[in-house]
Amino acid sequence: MDAQGRGRADDVDPADQWVLNPRTGEYELRLSPSAPESSVPGPRTAGSRASGRRTTAPGREVPPQRRRRAEPEAPVPGRRGRRPEKKKSRGKRVLLWTGGSMAFVVLVAGVGGYVYLKHLEGNVSTTDVGTAGSSSFKKDEAFNILIIGTDKRTGEGNEGYGDKGSAGHADTNILLHVAKDRSNATALSIPRDLIVDIPDCETTQEDGSKKVIPGSSGVRFNQSLGDLGRDAGCTMRTVKAVTGIQPHHFMMADFNAVKTLTTAVDGVDVCVEHAVDDPKSHLQLPAGESTVEGEQALAFVRTRHAFGNEGDLDRIKVQQQFLGSLMRKMSSSDTLTSPTKLVKLAEAATKALTVDSAIGKVGTLKDIALELKKVPTKNITFTTVPVIDNPAEKVKATVVVNEAKGPQVFDMIKNDVSFTEVEQKQKKEKAAVAARLKGEKSEPGEVRVRVMNGGAPAGSAQQELAYLQTQAGVSKSENAGNAPAEVAKTTLEYAPDQADQARALAEILGLSGAAMKPGESVTNAQGLPTMTLTLGKDFKGAGVKLDGSVKKPDLDTESTADQKLCAS
Repeated sequence: MDAQGRGRADDVDPADQWVLNPRTGEYELRLSPSAPESSVPGPRTAGSRASGRRTTAPGREVPPQRRRRAEPEAPVPGRRGRRPEKKKSRGKRVLLWTGGSMAFVVLVAGVGGYVYLKHLEGNVSTTDVGTAGSSSFKKDEAFNILIIGTDKRTGEGNEGYGDKGSAGHADTNILLHVAKDRSNATALSIPRDLIVDIPDCETTQEDGSKKVIPGSSGVRFNQSLGDLGRDAGCTMRTVKAVTGIQPHHFMMADFNAVKTLTTAVDGVDVCVEHAVDDPKSHLQLPAGESTVEGEQALAFVRTRHAFGNEGDLDRIKVQQQFLGSLMRKMSSSDTLTSPTKLVKLAEAATKALTVDSAIGKVGTLKDIALELKKVPTKNITFTTVPVIDNPAEKVKATVVVNEAKGPQVFDMIKNDVSFTEVEQKQKKEKAAVAARLKGEKSEPGEVRVRVMNGGAPAGSAQQELAYLQTQAGVSKSENAGNAPAEVAKTTLEYAPDQADQARALAEILGLSGAAMKPGESVTNAQGLPTMTLTLGKDFKGAGVKLDGSVKKPDLDTESTADQKLCAS
């Protein structure tokens, strides 16, 4: 810090430099025009408050400037005005995300000031992940950020957590998907003990040279970071290999982040069904609600022995509940209207943070914060990769992806489908078209249909066929290959005597009346009449309904950020 002309660095209260702009109702950074510009805000002097004069150097004063009577009196630089009235449209959504031992970025839109934001940028560490992520952040598209909490020890008092001497493994992992229209987001937890194949990955060394680290098969997900010198880019590539979802950016922090962040917001409210006394994590909590911060907050998100069956999956549930509570705390007016708390939070978050080079600039971090601010907490869904016990183990210690549920979850995220019931405007169909959906419906097992690809991605017909047969109960379905021509919209052609089958299939697939085309049936290989389903360019994936809705698989863990839950 440049302390010239501003006193000692440890006397600085950054919040003293934030004042109310009466024209905008926002707090802004105001530096004294007579003082040299500093990289961070400095303190006010007692003399300037008492006399109304600006101090330029010891023993010299400059009389205050006269103000025109016609102009409203502006706040004295360095003095905070009254806080603005609480407005419904401001400060209602969270700007901080954390996943257990992970700190996410805090750059509050109301806390402006280029000089100070540049100072925050200097706190952030960056990693060049090359082609593992995107080269830039795009505000008009959906985006995926991989949030990583490592088990690396930094800071005092963290000796009881993580592996001693660890380079930092991917201990807590959340893939955050933010919808293109910012109406919703999904936070998908990835278990550290998930068995995966880690692909080869190129890393950038300290001297700028490139090194390819060979992949590993059948290992824990947490080994995608730290082992053999793997960086966060390797973890991003592993996520892509496992889920098919491309992480665009990453944000990473270690254990110490939870301690510093919760202290910055004066604690986070948590709830437990039963009193906790865990000698291993030293967590002690009474039954019911408590407020935790610092060391106690870290113990809460790290304990394995206080909840459920003492495994990592139950710990993930607790971490998700903690995250929801932190989001609610961050969206409270007590936090968002306090310049002191905002500055403390921004300092703690950025010092804890490592990100990819593409988002390491102050402008980009602020853009991300502004986009995240648009997402309502009630539409932020927390869930976990569907898993089953590793069948290769006699003593169950690891898990593998549940192939009956996992692919559908991954497809929903890839296709930007909300896990929450987001209100969607749908056009009213004409009465004649809507009438096609009215009437009796046959049982799924009686529906006879052939599936053709008429413009969907390669392999879509087979994927949809598999969904119909294994999950929807449409056993009399078959793959008819590619359609004679591509079509923009998915259609279902059927004969008049197949209307009950058509209505049943339309309900399963989310087809509108406009997508149903009364016509003629065709004869299949067995000589039986069958309908024809042609998948168009609007096809969004197996099991994803064409009207924008989707039948979600039954998930073991799912909650939203606005829910108050108790750990058990």
